[in-house]
Amino acid sequence: MSNSVGQRAFQNARLQKRQKADVLPLLGQALQLHKQGLLAQAQAAYRQVLQLAPDQFIALHMLGSLESDTKNYQQAEILLSRAVAVDPRSADAHMSRGVALNGLRRHGEACESYRRALALRPNFAVALSNLGNASVTLDLQEALACFDKALAIDGNLAEAHNGRGWVLCRLRNYDEAIASLNRALAIKPAYASALANRALALQELLRIDEAMADCNQAIAVEPNDMNGWLGRASVWLQVQHMAEALHDSEKAIAVDPDAVQAHLVRGICLAALGRVDEALASYDRALEIEPDFPSAISNKIFTLDFAADASVEQHQRARQVWWERIGAKFASEAARPHDNSRDPDRPLVLGYVSSDFNAHSAAFIFKPVLQYRDRAQFEIVCYSCSSKVDAATDEFQKIADRWRDASQWSDDRLAAEIRADGVDILIDLSGHTKGNRLGVFARKPAPIQAHGWGHGTGTGLPTIDYLFSDPVAIPAAVRHLFAETVVDLPCFVTLEPLPIELARASTPAISNGFVTFGVFNRISKISDQAAQAWSRILERVPGSRLLIKDVALDDQLVRDNLLARLATCGVPAERVDLLGTTLRVDHLASFNRVDIALDPFPQNGGVSTLEALQMGVPVVAKLGNSLPSRAAGSILTALGLPDWVTDSEEAYVDIAVSRATEIDDLDKLRRELPGQVRAAPACNPVAYAQAADEAYRAMWKRYCSSDA
Repeated sequence: MSNSVGQRAFQNARLQKRQKADVLPLLGQALQLHKQGLLAQAQAAYRQVLQLAPDQFIALHMLGSLESDTKNYQQAEILLSRAVAVDPRSADAHMSRGVALNGLRRHGEACESYRRALALRPNFAVALSNLGNASVTLDLQEALACFDKALAIDGNLAEAHNGRGWVLCRLRNYDEAIASLNRALAIKPAYASALANRALALQELLRIDEAMADCNQAIAVEPNDMNGWLGRASVWLQVQHMAEALHDSEKAIAVDPDAVQAHLVRGICLAALGRVDEALASYDRALEIEPDFPSAISNKIFTLDFAADASVEQHQRARQVWWERIGAKFASEAARPHDNSRDPDRPLVLGYVSSDFNAHSAAFIFKPVLQYRDRAQFEIVCYSCSSKVDAATDEFQKIADRWRDASQWSDDRLAAEIRADGVDILIDLSGHTKGNRLGVFARKPAPIQAHGWGHGTGTGLPTIDYLFSDPVAIPAAVRHLFAETVVDLPCFVTLEPLPIELARASTPAISNGFVTFGVFNRISKISDQAAQAWSRILERVPGSRLLIKDVALDDQLVRDNLLARLATCGVPAERVDLLGTTLRVDHLASFNRVDIALDPFPQNGGVSTLEALQMGVPVVAKLGNSLPSRAAGSILTALGLPDWVTDSEEAYVDIAVSRATEIDDLDKLRRELPGQVRAAPACNPVAYAQAADEAYRAMWKRYCSSDA
């Protein structure tokens, strides 16, 4: 028995010796092929080595690294896990395994692999840089520290400069980000990732031409890197070139099907083109890949406003998802008491947070609230979160008692500054729209927080105490669904008075001999249901025309797509006129071409509805169930025009048709309407601001008498 065992052991030893003799030349050949850049041949040779010697460390490590390079991270992780099992003292193998794990989005495990590499080799700059990459999704400050440590060891590590620049972008420190990315590109000029990251920072600083140039160079250098395509899609999106943005986002997805940001940009493009269901599917795909992707959740929330069958319950559930996946974490980390004096009658500090303190439609809504406040009772601090500065920004700076440029502040810094400023009531003016800082509101830096005017459909944040609205926009029957307590104002929105006294013509049908219906809303609000109703209106009003105006209509492909979609809904292209971008004064003057405005549904107009009424143009509106479908009805009711509102599509058509036959009445209303609008509390800036002031004081007194 013992002789038999000994003989087998002897034979195994001879076999292993022979295999080793066979393996070494083959391994040398594989390494030589690898060095020459013949990667496919090298991979085949490494696999032959592993057939003969499954635990050959170098072959496991090299083949695993090659699999990572080709983004076959699953196979890479298997091979590299075997490599570190064979040699757990190899810092390089642990580092390479971390790369594969990071590629699989197993970021926590990747960090652990990098830390093992660093325990074995503390000055391993590449491992520190990679630890920074893996930490980006977990802790931005830790990631930044890792890149700084890596650069302290090796100041010429381009990857660490690039990673540092990306983190600084995420922290909104765009100037310093560009400096880091410039250093990366000085070391490695043809670095596609650094070019794409610099383009992002430049875009945020509104240096659009430079951003586009970087994206074009990134694509030229590395067409199979999705970052260049994604960066250019984002730039196209910012300048409203939807067709090009959609194309480039889809190119990015073709290169990397799991690129969450590309699915997000694609969704935004589709939503802007009115393809709501496809947009929602794109956001859902992004969230399958990364469930806690804040921008995808917020854009889904915003796009649900355009979905015909979305209920208030669905809208609020979507907002709850943002809170559960994103906001709750910040709230638990930042929770601490406020030391604001609880004197119920003292002057209060109001903080307003917005990216729209500039020539933006939202600014026209909330400006009167700030401008006409009781200055003896309310000091205001404006936290401006956008790099866009224009004449309107100058006006807001004069209105504010204190002005804070927060465009390059992280959420943590902004929250700290709000506390330091002693803000008593902090007001969010964005909701889930672009440029929002809801992460700051989740941290609750002020004892009372409210939302109003910028979105108006609720945020879903339990840390936001109040939501400004009105009884039509948010009926009592659904208020229990909201995270915030609803506070009624004369209307959920207002609008500053017209900037100048524009000449108003008689209703144009008198001189034209035909009725012109107008739609001055974003074309993304034009649903098939609304278009079909407009088709029936045009059919029943002989010779009538439809005038549609939106900035997106500067894009020829967008124009063609809209006309084709309208034709499918029964609206003849020859009876449609399209207008694109104009100066605001010309935009308002364009209402002189319209007899009756047709409000879209289910997503109604807001500023466009108010502007039409200020210019004397009546608006037909359909009242729906969800908040976005009740906006125009709320406005018209508040301004004394409830008979222009209906909850039936057929009645909507009937109102438009019957009013179109009453040209003299339209002309009379056109003369009377501007004065009626100015007199109503909903559009009288002094009366509206007083109502807001009273609401703030009531909130504060309630807080002072509570135990919170």
